[in-house]
Amino acid sequence: MSTIQPMHANLSAPTANLAPSLILLLATAAGLSVASLYYSQPMLGVLGADLHSDSRLVGLVPTLTQLGYALGILLLAPLGDRYDRRRIIVAKAVLLSFALLLSAAAPGIGWLLPASLAVGLTATLAQDIVPAAATLAPDAHRGRIVGTVMTGLLLGILLSRVISGLLAEHLGWRAVYVLAAFSIAAIGVAAWRGLPHFRPTTQLHYGALLHSLLRLWRQHPALRRAAWSQGLLSLGFSAFWSTLAIMLHARFQLGSAAAGAFGLAGAAGALAAPLAGRLADRYGPDRVARLGAGLAALSFAAMAVGPLLSMQAQIGLIATSAIGFDFGIQAALVAHQTIVYGLDAGARSRLNALLFTGMFVGMASGAALGSLALAQWGWPGVVAVATSGALAALAARSIGRREGD
Repeated sequence: MSTIQPMHANLSAPTANLAPSLILLLATAAGLSVASLYYSQPMLGVLGADLHSDSRLVGLVPTLTQLGYALGILLLAPLGDRYDRRRIIVAKAVLLSFALLLSAAAPGIGWLLPASLAVGLTATLAQDIVPAAATLAPDAHRGRIVGTVMTGLLLGILLSRVISGLLAEHLGWRAVYVLAAFSIAAIGVAAWRGLPHFRPTTQLHYGALLHSLLRLWRQHPALRRAAWSQGLLSLGFSAFWSTLAIMLHARFQLGSAAAGAFGLAGAAGALAAPLAGRLADRYGPDRVARLGAGLAALSFAAMAVGPLLSMQAQIGLIATSAIGFDFGIQAALVAHQTIVYGLDAGARSRLNALLFTGMFVGMASGAALGSLALAQWGWPGVVAVATSGALAALAARSIGRREGD
């Protein structure tokens, strides 16, 4: 990895010629770390049967993982402005590997649930990587470079379901966690050897650093709007993906591998990230965010006609809708990041923490609401929850436009 950057470089300003190998490292690290949040989703059925746990308790696994991630973003991600991000990334990689191994060794659901919370807390190393990319990127190309790194992160989110579904069916769910732990350990070594050092942008102590989050939230209406809008989009995203495997098993008798394969359809949406970054650089991120929210709402709503179609056509509709709403949600996310990172260059980790706290509170809420809707009203209830979240996100961006912010 020595071709990336000198190990002891101190970087406090954008790098004009960002090495492609460094961008690749950042994108890979972001993808593998955030994938840890989603490995459980397509194998919930297998996992629940093996641990002799009912669906409601098993449904808490992704919920606690997302809540842990939101909590970790809020409490740990701001440290990137206070300390060297390289050291933080390496330390979190070690802790995440350990949390994944604990999940693999869990003898019952009572052990797996706290381990899932720990996975969420430590997987926030992804939220140290994205601000690092924004710091290294020159202003004129920040949207493009952040979009490229986000492609890795988003592919991690979506392809994790494909990988875990296949591995769980052939090797068992514990093997998924073990292999994930080794992948994160490898990322930790690569980050230690290849990432440059980052000069802190503030000397605030931890309490003051957290208190400054409230000041930033109050100071920037654009931040609040971005967090609300992305959180509502994430609610719909999580409601869909956290219930898909259960619905496919019950309605179509499809196993974890088939459920994970739907991630291939959603992965096409990750192509929106670099495209959205370029469009945000050229036309403005607000327009891209509104278009993304609108596309997500249309794609979610389209699944409402599923009961009128044949079984095969219903599966095709779900896959097509997954491409559409993933594309829209990821485009909106890159646009919102471009907005937020431009507000205060010295507080990017804290601004990122606030944006992603909103996003993953939405994720956790979506997992809980999706499970409840599926239990009470079936798949149409999940579609209604997802569509409502996307429409509310579009309304939040449209209100901001009318207010001129």
